[in-house]
Amino acid sequence: MRGTAAWLRVAPAVFLLAWGGNHFTPLIHLYEDLGHYAPWQANLLLGLYVLGLVPGLLVSAAVSDSHGRKPVLLGGLVASILGSVLLGCGLHAFALLCAGRALAGVGVGVAMSVGTSWIKELSSPPHDPLPPRGAGARRPSLTLTLGFGVGAAVTGALAQWGPEPARLPYGLHVLLSLAALVLLLAAPETLGAARRAAGPWWQDLRVPAAGHRRFVGLVVPAAPWIFGAAGVAYAVMPAVAAPRLGDATTGYATLLTVLTLGCGAIVQPFVARLEARSGGRALPVGMLLMTAGTALAAVASLAGEPLLALGVAVVLGCGYGVTVVAGLAHVQAIATPHDLAGLTGVYYSLAYTGFLLPTVLAALLPVAPYPASLAVVALACAGCLALVARRAGRFRGETR
Repeated sequence: MRGTAAWLRVAPAVFLLAWGGNHFTPLIHLYEDLGHYAPWQANLLLGLYVLGLVPGLLVSAAVSDSHGRKPVLLGGLVASILGSVLLGCGLHAFALLCAGRALAGVGVGVAMSVGTSWIKELSSPPHDPLPPRGAGARRPSLTLTLGFGVGAAVTGALAQWGPEPARLPYGLHVLLSLAALVLLLAAPETLGAARRAAGPWWQDLRVPAAGHRRFVGLVVPAAPWIFGAAGVAYAVMPAVAAPRLGDATTGYATLLTVLTLGCGAIVQPFVARLEARSGGRALPVGMLLMTAGTALAAVASLAGEPLLALGVAVVLGCGYGVTVVAGLAHVQAIATPHDLAGLTGVYYSLAYTGFLLPTVLAALLPVAPYPASLAVVALACAGCLALVARRAGRFRGETR
């Protein structure tokens, strides 16, 4: 353990917190079939995840600025473990499932704000004397993306072919998280006493950097499309293709989730190079991919073709990967050491508003079928692309 890079002692915990947040997604149909829950109840469980996530993002960031990164991330990992225990025990107890999903959301919120900030700090001197270009943004975002994707893939496979599909996936997550907990105890704290916020932690819920013109003008128009695009790929596209899939809908949904997040993970190591070679325009490139992907989604929904929906997942996955890293790099350039975790929390809170997009599109189905609503989504994405592209060059090389 002594020879392990400092950031690698934190990354497994962040990876498993992301795993715990997303491994419920392939099991929605299972709860409807085995647990006999109504569709609205399964959708409510997804919503409760977001209700836990946003406070986890914002409150944990403020607490970590006052008390350090390690105790808060340890608390988030314990919450995620407890969440998986409740989910594993709650197949026929809706209240337990609700509590488990909320705790899983809290854990992901802690990972996104405190975990990513901690990895960023451990990816710079003195903890990492010679970090690669862009490591501070790429390492945390890639860790999260891999956690989201691997968690869904493993859970989907265990639920499809393993015994006890409503319990085994959660048991595996608990065991792996306990191992990550031990490793996390050996990670160095990066927030010394001199850098910690003075006064009560709740005073740090204010994040003045969120009003920075670069954040408002460049990051805010792009952030909601991060998980909005991912949601279109692995929540809307399975519904579009379902009439031609028969009993394979759950497996197909798992495939789309893994493909979307896998493509996002593959492109992330190249975002720093793209940023350098494009003159600081990686974020508009990501938004361009988002626009193309949502337009292709409208075409795929009109055709109802599963193979075309796979192409949507590839394009939107690449757009997700580029945009999340490029946006996080802007956040890290704006933030001071004192408000890094807070601004990161605001960034991911904005990003997760896009997670509600599939729910909105489903609610509009009686008046607007998917081809029409996705066409409107593509136009809205194109409008945000225009804003981001116009402003990207203006902030090139600016650090505050």
